[in-house]
Amino acid sequence: MQRLVTDPNEKLWGMLTHLLAFSTFVGIPLGNVVGPLIIYLIKKDEYEFVAEQGKEVLNFQITWSIIFIVSAILIIVGIGLIMLIGFGIAWLVLVILGSVAANNGESYKYPLTIKFLN
Repeated sequence: MQRLVTDPNEKLWGMLTHLLAFSTFVGIPLGNVVGPLIIYLIKKDEYEFVAEQGKEVLNFQITWSIIFIVSAILIIVGIGLIMLIGFGIAWLVLVILGSVAANNGESYKYPLTIKFLN
């Protein structure tokens, strides 16, 4: 059975771990990985929920960074742009779903994710 987090600070830091993936849009190279990594490193020992969700977010962001790089390369053969748009929309929806779940104190497992961190 999944544990539901009730501590508001723990939920807030868990949600921020997901939301900081958007830092890539403010000009931070690989901000989608760097933002969540910073929260994970600072708060993982303080909050079990942040440690768990931090690993989940980092695995997802690393996996999808690879997907986006491959899609960008495939622009050369014509299919990459369609892939970037489709994967971009999916990425956006999944990050929002993860953020909402964390704000509700629920663990979120991203689909289509390689487990780099256990």
